[in-house]
Amino acid sequence: MKYTLSVLVENHAGVLSKVSGLFSRRGFNIDSLAVGITEDSNFSRITIVADGDEYVIEQLEKQLNKVIPVIKVRTFAKDEFISRELALIKVNCPAKQRLDIMKISELMDAKIVDVSQNTMTLQFADTLERFETLIDLLKPYGVREIVRTGTVAIEKDSAVARNKN
Repeated sequence: MKYTLSVLVENHAGVLSKVSGLFSRRGFNIDSLAVGITEDSNFSRITIVADGDEYVIEQLEKQLNKVIPVIKVRTFAKDEFISRELALIKVNCPAKQRLDIMKISELMDAKIVDVSQNTMTLQFADTLERFETLIDLLKPYGVREIVRTGTVAIEKDSAVARNKN
């Protein structure tokens, strides 16, 4: 099963290496990794998506809490968070197919960010499931290249209220 972990860390050089090294030393693959400065520039948030069972994730969480620059680790339950991933997708697009790809883009709320004679590049920010749907719709036209960020996630306020009760 896939788990999403939110790790609040001090914003210092080498912290990401320590955190990702913890996963690699234990032989766990990270499916997605995104890092960014928070509302306070002294801290960064690392969002990690990893595959494992409950026991493995619990052990990783405990190990992460032992890493000195780690301030807080939170493993999100299935419906307690909102997540998004950004992708740029370059698609073959001869003039006769341009309208079809534009319709798909509109249907999926993707933004067209570049058009050339033979390609169209879309920007898409949404859930992994919707990303996969968009790719399935674009495959018949020929997907040339995909560039993706890692998943970013934030806890829902309704989940915070539930956890306090």
